[in-house]
Amino acid sequence: MPSTVVHLALAGLIGAALLGRAFDARALLVVLALVVVPDLDAFGGLFIPGGHRALLHTLLFPAGLAVLVYWDTRVRADSWLADRFDGHAPRVAWVGVLAVVFAGIGPDLFGAGANIFYPIHDQFYAVTGKLELSTQRGLVQTFVDLAPEATDGGGVAVGSTEDVHISSGVDPQRGPEPANVDRVFPIARSGYQLLLVITSIVVVGVRLVETRLAD
Repeated sequence: MPSTVVHLALAGLIGAALLGRAFDARALLVVLALVVVPDLDAFGGLFIPGGHRALLHTLLFPAGLAVLVYWDTRVRADSWLADRFDGHAPRVAWVGVLAVVFAGIGPDLFGAGANIFYPIHDQFYAVTGKLELSTQRGLVQTFVDLAPEATDGGGVAVGSTEDVHISSGVDPQRGPEPANVDRVFPIARSGYQLLLVITSIVVVGVRLVETRLAD
């Protein structure tokens, strides 16, 4: 299960790659702030059982943001975003929407799972699998295998908010917790996650230095 730090690291790489001339510390902070929002549903789980990875991990959240950005920049006669961030605010907003999908929600969907259609369809999905080229079996992929009995991957429905509780440091277990409950706030849970964090720090750091020197 990726930590908020891992989400931020991936968002930093997306920002460094896509913000273009809009890239600076302020624009990057906007993108990072948007990516943190889905993880805030860990607090919602304290009030709504199963709310963690559902309330704000729904794709309705970035879809709603996208509609607002489109309406403001393409429909409104006087865009609120147009004159902000030296005219770069629309690009910052669109990059933020993409970052929410691919850095905020995506890593959780391709892992322990997320309730991506909540509340329209209350079902957690977890996508795991492999993609490989075999000399005997050809191209092998298991990411789109929807059979629940699959053992090597596939998109699997794992239950609704009534059945699923995804532990977090805020809400380790469903219902009352003992006074000595262990609250774990992960940073990196694998070498790949740590490598991603370090890579993001280096790439974003270099981009920030280059931007400062260019000014």
